[in-house]
Amino acid sequence: MVEKGDCTSSLTAIRVLRVSLIDKLEGRIDSLLESLVSQEVFSRDDREEVLCQLGPRARVRKVLDILECKGEEAAKTFLSISTRHQQEAHQTHSKESSRDQHQSIEYNKVKQKHKDVLRRRSESMLFYNTRHGEKSLFSEHYVNLLLVDGHQGLEMKRHEVLSFGQKRLSLQQNLAVHKKITPAELFSSANRPVRKVLVTGIAGIGKTILVQKMLFDFGGNKDNLAFDFIIHMTFRDLNLIDKPTNFRELVLRKNRHLAKEIDNILANDDKLLIIMDGFDEFRHNSSCDVDVFVTEPDEDAEMVQLFGSLMQGELLPNASVMLTSRPAAINYIPVGCIDRFVLITGFSLAEVQDFFSRYFKDSDLADQMFAVVAANELMLTLCYIPAFCYIVCCILKESTDLYGESPKTMTDIYVQYLVALLRSHTQARAETVLQEIRAGATQQLSDVVLKLGELAFKKIMDHQTLFYSSDHDVAALQGCSLVSTFLDKTVAQEPGCTEEVYSFGHLTIQEFFAAVYCAVTNHPLPDALQHSSSPGHLDLFNRFLSGILSERNANLLSRQVGLSCHKEKVDTYRQKMIRELKMLCENGANILNHLHCLFEQQDPSLVLSIQPETLRVNVGDETLSQMDYNAIKYFLNLTKGKISELDLTGTGLSSEALRDIQPLLLRCEHLWLGENNLDMDTVQVIADVLQVSDSVTQLGLGWSNIGDDELLVLSNSIRVKKKLEQLWMEGNRVSYRGLMSLSDLTPSPLKKVVAIWNDLVDTEPESFCAVSAHESITVNFTDDNMWEAWGDWVFKRCEISSNEKLVTVLHKVCNISACCLEAQWAKTFYTKLSQFIRNRIEYCTEEDMCKKLKNFQSVLKLRD
Repeated sequence: MVEKGDCTSSLTAIRVLRVSLIDKLEGRIDSLLESLVSQEVFSRDDREEVLCQLGPRARVRKVLDILECKGEEAAKTFLSISTRHQQEAHQTHSKESSRDQHQSIEYNKVKQKHKDVLRRRSESMLFYNTRHGEKSLFSEHYVNLLLVDGHQGLEMKRHEVLSFGQKRLSLQQNLAVHKKITPAELFSSANRPVRKVLVTGIAGIGKTILVQKMLFDFGGNKDNLAFDFIIHMTFRDLNLIDKPTNFRELVLRKNRHLAKEIDNILANDDKLLIIMDGFDEFRHNSSCDVDVFVTEPDEDAEMVQLFGSLMQGELLPNASVMLTSRPAAINYIPVGCIDRFVLITGFSLAEVQDFFSRYFKDSDLADQMFAVVAANELMLTLCYIPAFCYIVCCILKESTDLYGESPKTMTDIYVQYLVALLRSHTQARAETVLQEIRAGATQQLSDVVLKLGELAFKKIMDHQTLFYSSDHDVAALQGCSLVSTFLDKTVAQEPGCTEEVYSFGHLTIQEFFAAVYCAVTNHPLPDALQHSSSPGHLDLFNRFLSGILSERNANLLSRQVGLSCHKEKVDTYRQKMIRELKMLCENGANILNHLHCLFEQQDPSLVLSIQPETLRVNVGDETLSQMDYNAIKYFLNLTKGKISELDLTGTGLSSEALRDIQPLLLRCEHLWLGENNLDMDTVQVIADVLQVSDSVTQLGLGWSNIGDDELLVLSNSIRVKKKLEQLWMEGNRVSYRGLMSLSDLTPSPLKKVVAIWNDLVDTEPESFCAVSAHESITVNFTDDNMWEAWGDWVFKRCEISSNEKLVTVLHKVCNISACCLEAQWAKTFYTKLSQFIRNRIEYCTEEDMCKKLKNFQSVLKLRD
């Protein structure tokens, strides 16, 4: 089982092979445990402790945990016993496989029948405003999606669509880091077995289309997946199950043709792939980390326990599972059981062009329409998201007689989309509508839009994206032919009953309708919207609301849809925006979403009305997209004079982004660019600013990965204008050699240089001090109030960091010498930090990350 070299201990081998041992031994854990007891490796108390664990995999984990405390001899005996058990099992398996090498004819018949069913189910691509009876063949409309390998952060701080643009472009440029994969490769890996795959991506990016592609190819024998059966489930359907059931019945709910061979299918679970689509829509998704497991397919349990058992490998342990989810929900998934994380990133530029060709069919028209989009940065960025690409194509198809200028904002695009679809569908259904008018059953367009808006508004406030036919607000829409233009309907079947489930075709469509409702009705503007308990939850809603309350979109809605915004509400909203923006500028709070709301208005007079006493712009801790930079530039280009502070901490800066806003940087007094990976090209942009700016007096570059070479470029630039007074560059790669390049710049103009937590060794301070006798350069802690406040700020940075980012910070922060702890504030800081790391470990579900955090905790203990 294990080949050990002379230099490799048995305990080390067990640690290295831990994951594979759990897979290999779960089926034989009881007999293995008895062998360990009979050879006195384990005591009877040890056995009882193991047997208390729920499920065979948990028992193997406990055995391995106990062995850690038993020592090298126990580990060696365990490996010997487990190797013997594996050999015996292999012999038994060989005999069984020789008896069953030919599967039954009936099994193969059912296998082909199932493929035929999947092919029929997936042959049509349903667009959510497809007219009744209209079919679009999947094979004709599918456009390749970009899938990349890699563990994405499990925290989602912002509205997922808004953070997409910059991330999508960077992934295209860094495919060497994020390996591009095909659907057929999802479950293949040269390094380790892959059974549980999590596919994440924002709303509309193509997760469900990817699932349909896999089912379509499998049904047509076009895939290379080594499975006999694929079982497809959606959490929309699973939400309707409100009583205990079992996995066998779950499979048969929509696959009754499998009934004759279901036992064989579940027995051969290594040939079974289970696809579960839309985890973010699962109503129990926050309760999936269960501790009560189901181990048999016929065992009844609550839906959440069945799901948890399947993911943890207690139920059908050899089956493969593919789970899809929007990023905002993945922190509820027990990620320790995931073997592979895959990010679906939508279209590349070539795929956008391919989509246009398929949508417009005529190649000349497709090229013409793509040229329109390529000239509009906002529209092109959105087209990387397949759902948006479809929306943009709809607008272009129906864009004649809409207002002349190209869309400038998100709201512009959605208002045009609403008008285009209303026009298209009212024309197409003219005859039906006339019949309904004669029957007295038709409502005005504006009434339909308002009813949809009310539904969208109520549900979005409750974080709901699925609505059932039994819901009062849904029932109010029955009988209206226009509803299907905007609402997607599926029929969820439960034994003995069926229920219709509705949703807006895209999350942003729901947010848009909610904003329309709030803008054109007497519903008051809720004060609490900007301060939602769920970060990012209502960002886009607020932007749409602002855009609808702008003059040009309000006029278009009034003219085309018959919906008018009350002047009093418009004035109230504008005054509220002016008041809040002025306050945020003066107190330095995060301002990004307010800037987007201002951008949606496209009214320069609003900016001129703000006039803050101090202009501070904090957009830190957000991965900025091109749309974000557009909003920032729009605001600052309309303001005059110096910018007191611009905070771009942790925004994913690039040299291109900085070059784009370079004229604005020249006006800044305090410029914070820390917690970004600043390469030499980016540092050169900063240096160019320092050479010509009369304004920049404080520059922050903490934790930005700069070293001596980068510092030399900066120091040469500082000498030109000699305006910079403070340089903060804690947590970098600077050595004493790099600091010596600043010696002639202290104490004038540089009154303060903070270089704590850099690559400074204790053997060099004397030579450094001989060169610079000034106290401007701080390389050690000092005990005063300023440093205590700074330590609190650093600790807050740690608190909001993901585990991955925290580890990066801790590498620097925990690299301390004894003299660093002489200051009382430093002792307090490291005590708090140690407790904080302990709390992170307690809630960490990733084994590798836990080990890293424990290492840092050990370092801090040694310093006590």
